[in-house]
Amino acid sequence: MRENSAFLVLEDGTVYGGRSFGAPAPAVEALVPLDPGAPVPSRFAGEVVFNTAMSGYHEVLTDPSYTGQLVTMTYPHIGNYGDLGDWSEVGPEGDVQREQIKAAGFVVRSVYRGPVPDGRVGLSDFLAANGTPGISEVDTRALTLRLREKGSLLGVITAPTSAGGAELSARDRERAVAFLKSFPQMVGRNLIREVGIDRYRAAEGIDGAHFALLDCGSKANIVRELQALGCRVSLFPSSAEAEAVLDARPDAVIISNGPGDPAVLTDQIETIRSLIGRVPTFGICLGHQLIGLALGAQTYKMKFGHHGVNHPVRDERTKRVFVTSQNHGFAVNEKTLPAGTDVWFRNANDGSVEGLINEKLRIMCAQFHPESAPGPRDSTWIFREFLNHI
Repeated sequence: MRENSAFLVLEDGTVYGGRSFGAPAPAVEALVPLDPGAPVPSRFAGEVVFNTAMSGYHEVLTDPSYTGQLVTMTYPHIGNYGDLGDWSEVGPEGDVQREQIKAAGFVVRSVYRGPVPDGRVGLSDFLAANGTPGISEVDTRALTLRLREKGSLLGVITAPTSAGGAELSARDRERAVAFLKSFPQMVGRNLIREVGIDRYRAAEGIDGAHFALLDCGSKANIVRELQALGCRVSLFPSSAEAEAVLDARPDAVIISNGPGDPAVLTDQIETIRSLIGRVPTFGICLGHQLIGLALGAQTYKMKFGHHGVNHPVRDERTKRVFVTSQNHGFAVNEKTLPAGTDVWFRNANDGSVEGLINEKLRIMCAQFHPESAPGPRDSTWIFREFLNHI
């Protein structure tokens, strides 16, 4: 085995060999099963998901919604244009208190290791600077097919205990699987404590519609899109209570995207429930799911979720289909929606709920990311639609 070899081990015992890049992966001998209640590592292990985008790897890595996940890119060659901090989606105003990369690790078929344009850094260096391991030369097609068949699985990027073998030893594999058996599944995980701002930030200026953004791990471009429409945006941590939000006298509230299981976010659900009916309420991704839960609906874990920039969505009012960017592993159960709340958008591939609307309660939300630009501008009109409703 080569000097810097690494392995991706899945919870079902499947092993994929490759080559380490970015931050060093921990040795198998360092993988000790986690005690109940012990801190969960934020790097090298997590839920393995696949992303079908051909580019935008920097935005994927820095998207707070990927917290706790090992991201596999299905496009075979990644990294050729480098990384630039200005592209990061780390949140409003770029929260410098946390590392830029939010994903737990990165899995690719081929990583570019050559020169990049001036002012940028190479992908491997960017990962290393953020303490994030990567593994290349993985058969990502086989891995993706396995995830489609079995569903998203926990995985760990690790280095062999000793060099020389062409495969991970049976003992090392068993040790990695034992570690993963102690690692928490995504269902039941509250991850928004690890993302988003930690204090209130008042909107600047006096003109324009005033949005209160409940930051559960917001992507930076949500704020940019609202500001481009002349809006003012006040930022609230995800722990903010309803009365504190209303005291800012917003024209509307928008609940951001974020990571983890929405059903366990009981404090945020209660806050949103207290806001509904008192102020127009909008949501994106996790925010959409939390609004559904606040209305009394239920969410469920999808088999392998939607991750990529080429997902077709249909507007159920106009029947228009457009291309969207998505990253979610949970969805709202349509059968549990209360009367008066209708499906606004629907996934054109699997029919899952991609948006809700309740005219009486002044609610609109989208499961996908209208602040992204895969179409390239197919869904940014949704921000204007939000603005029209206030």
